[in-house]
Amino acid sequence: MSAPPKKRTIVESGDGGLGLGLAAFITNGEDLGPIIRHSFESGKPEALMHNLRSIVKKKEVEIEELCRLHYEDFIVAVDELRGVLVDAEELKGMLSGENSHLQEASTALLFKLDELLEICSVKKNVGEAITTLKICIKVFSLCMTCNNYIAEAKFHPALKTLDLIQKGYLNSIPLKLLKKVVARQIPLIKLHIEKKVCSEFNDWLVHIRRMAKQIGQVSINQASLACQKDEEMRARQREAEGHSHAGPDEHLYSLNLENKEEESALDFDVTPVYRAHHMHICLGIGEKFRDYYYKNRLMQLNLDMQISTSQPFLESHQLYLSQVAGFFIVEERVLRTADGLLSESQVETTWETAIAKITSILEEQFSRMRTASHFLLIKDYVTLLGAAVNKYGYQITQLIEVLEKSRDKYHQLLLLECRKQIDDVLTNDSYEQMVIKKEYEYNMNVTAFHLEYDDAIPDFPYVAPFSSSVPEVCRIVRSFIEDSVSYLSYGGLMNIYDVVKVYLDRLLIEVLNDSLLNMIYARSLAMSQMMQLAGNISVLDQACDMYLLHSAHLCGIPKRVAERSHSGLTARAVLKASQNAVYNSLINLANFKVDEFMVLLENVNWITEDAPDDANDYMNEVLIYLETLVSTAQSILPLEALYKVVSGAISHISDSIMTTLLNDGVKRFTVNAILGLDIDLKMLEAFADEKFDSTGLLDLGKETTFRDCLVEIRQLVNLLLSSQPENFMNPVIRQRNYGSLDYKKLAIICDKYKDSADSLFGSLSNRTNVKQNARKKSMDVLKRRLKDFS
Repeated sequence: MSAPPKKRTIVESGDGGLGLGLAAFITNGEDLGPIIRHSFESGKPEALMHNLRSIVKKKEVEIEELCRLHYEDFIVAVDELRGVLVDAEELKGMLSGENSHLQEASTALLFKLDELLEICSVKKNVGEAITTLKICIKVFSLCMTCNNYIAEAKFHPALKTLDLIQKGYLNSIPLKLLKKVVARQIPLIKLHIEKKVCSEFNDWLVHIRRMAKQIGQVSINQASLACQKDEEMRARQREAEGHSHAGPDEHLYSLNLENKEEESALDFDVTPVYRAHHMHICLGIGEKFRDYYYKNRLMQLNLDMQISTSQPFLESHQLYLSQVAGFFIVEERVLRTADGLLSESQVETTWETAIAKITSILEEQFSRMRTASHFLLIKDYVTLLGAAVNKYGYQITQLIEVLEKSRDKYHQLLLLECRKQIDDVLTNDSYEQMVIKKEYEYNMNVTAFHLEYDDAIPDFPYVAPFSSSVPEVCRIVRSFIEDSVSYLSYGGLMNIYDVVKVYLDRLLIEVLNDSLLNMIYARSLAMSQMMQLAGNISVLDQACDMYLLHSAHLCGIPKRVAERSHSGLTARAVLKASQNAVYNSLINLANFKVDEFMVLLENVNWITEDAPDDANDYMNEVLIYLETLVSTAQSILPLEALYKVVSGAISHISDSIMTTLLNDGVKRFTVNAILGLDIDLKMLEAFADEKFDSTGLLDLGKETTFRDCLVEIRQLVNLLLSSQPENFMNPVIRQRNYGSLDYKKLAIICDKYKDSADSLFGSLSNRTNVKQNARKKSMDVLKRRLKDFS
C-alpha cells in the first residue's frame, strides 16, 4: 500500500533531473529524440512538455535581456541599411543604362554568332558524314574483297576478312541498316564457306576411297621388293658365312649401296583435308569437323571391310586387302600431318576393329580352303599386308596369330597334295633303272638332288641306281620344303628351321613312307621291281641329308652350321625300317620262287639203291634262279641288302630240305639219297662261296657267309654219311661238328634213315658190308640214345 507514494517521489525527482538534462542537450545542440521517445514510452509526456515550456521561458527572458543591452547598436545598423538602399537604387539605374547601351552594341555580333554556330554545326555534320562514309567505304571494300576471295575459293583470307569486319568495323558502322545487313550476311557467308569446304572434302572422300586400292597395292609392292632385298642380303650373308671357315670375306659381305633404290613416296593428296580442317578451326567448329571426318571414314572402312559375294575370296583377296592397307596408310598420313584432326587412340581403335574383322574373315576362309597353293597365295599377300602397314606403325600381332593358327591346316593340305602326287609317281613307276642320255638330264635328276657318288660327270648313257620315281619324289619333297618355308616366313617364328624339320618328318613318315609301305605290301611288284624299290628307298634315305641342307639354306642357316647339327630326321629311322620291310618282302619273294623249285624234291628217289653221279634236277633249277637273283640284286641293291636277300634264299633252301626230310612225305631214305643231297649241297656251297667273294661281301667283314647259311643241312648230311654217327652224343664232337643240329629233328630224321638192302653181288664185297654194318650199328646206337634223350 506504500508503493505509489515512493514511485511519485522518484518521478518528481526524475522531473527535475530531466529539466537539467534537456537544458544541457539543447545548449550542446544534441539530439533530443531519445529523451522525447523515452518520455512517451514511460507515459510521462506532460513532464517533458512542462520542462520544455520552462526552458522556452528562460530563453525568451535571455533574448529580451540581450535586446535591451544592444538596443543602440540595432538603431545604428538600421540607419546604415537605409543608406545602402539609396546607393543600391543609384547603382541599379546605372546598370540599366549600361545594359541598354550594351544590347544596342551587341545585336550585330549576336547575328554573327548565330551564323558562326550554324556553320560549326554544318562542319560537324559534314565531318561526321565523312567519317561515316569512310567507315562504310572500308566496310564495302572489305565486303568486296571477301566476295572476291570466295569467288576464287580462297576461303582462309575470306574468313580473315570477315573476322576483320566483324571485330574491327561492325560495331562502328554508323548506318543501322548497313550494320544490320552486314551482321546478317556474315554468318551466311561463313555457312557458305563451310558448305564449300565440306563439298571439297566430300569429293576427296570419294576420290581417296578409289585411290586407296592403288595406294595399298603400291605399298604392298614396295614391301614385296623390300622382302626380296632382305632375302638377297641374307643369301649373300649365308654365302659369305659358308665361304670360309677361317673367317668372313669382307668382299662377300659388302652391300652394293650404289644400286640401292629408295622407296618412292606414295603419291596421294590430302590438301582438301588440311584445308577443310583449318577452315572449320577458323570458323570455330573444329571439333564438329573432326567428328564428321571420323564418322565418314569409319563408314568408308565398314564398306571396304565387306568381302565380295560375287566372286571367290581367292580372286578378290588382293583387292580387298589392298583397299584396307590403303585406307590405313591414308589415316597414318592424316594422323601425322593434319595437326590434331585424328588422335592416336582413334586410329588404334579403328585399326583394332579392322584387324579383328580381317582375322575373322581369314580364319573363316582358311577353314574352307581345300588347296594348299591357294592357301599359300592368300597367306603371302596377308604377310605383305602386315609388312606394308607395320612400316607405318600398325601392330600386326593378330595377323601373325591367325597365320600361326592356320599353320597346321595349311600343312595338312600340303601333305594331302603331296600324298596324291607321291602315290601317282610310285604307282606309275616301272621300277627299272633310270637311263640318262644327256648331261642336262643328269644335272636335273641326279646332281640337283646330290644323288651322285662323285663330282665327275659320267659317260652317257648313264644307268642310275634308282628308277624315275626317285627324282620325282625328291622334287615333290623339295617343293614341299619350299612351300613350308614360304608359309612359315611370316615373321611369327624366330627359328623356322626346327618347325620345317617337324613338317618334313611328317611328310617323309606319314606320306612317303606310308606310300612306300603300301607298294611293298600290295604284292603287285615283281622280284626285280621290288629290288628296285629297295634300291630307291636306300637312295631316298641318303637324300634326307639333302633335304635338311636345303631346308637350312632356305631358313637362312649356314651350311656348315647345319652339317654340324646333331639333330637329324626321325624319318631316316623309319625309312630304315621300311628298307628292312622291303628286304623282308624280297626275301619272301625269293623264298616263294625257291619253293616253286623245291617242289621238285618230291621227285627225288629217297630209297634209291644206286649212288648218284650228278645233282638232282631241283638243284639245277635253284642254282639258275639264284644266279639270276644275285646278278639282278648286285646291279640294284646295296651290298647289305644283297647279303640279306641271298643269304635268306640260301637259308630257305636249307630249311626246305630239312623240312622235306622231316615231313611225312618222306617215309624212308637211304644213304644213296643222302649222297645225292651231298652233291646238291656241294654245288650250292661252291656257288655260295663264289658269289660271296665276287660280290665284294668279303670286304664287309660279315661273320656269317653264304655257306654258313647251309650249316644245318650240311651237318645233317655229314652226320648221316659219317662212319660213326653215334659220335653226335659226344659233347665235344657235337659242339665242334654238329652244333646246329636239333635233337628232336635229328631223332625224327634218323628214324627214317635205312641202309640199302644187300644187292645181288653184295656177298662178294665183304669189306663194304663190314663198313655198312659198322655204320648201321653206330646209327642204331644213336637212334636209341636220341630216343632215351627225348
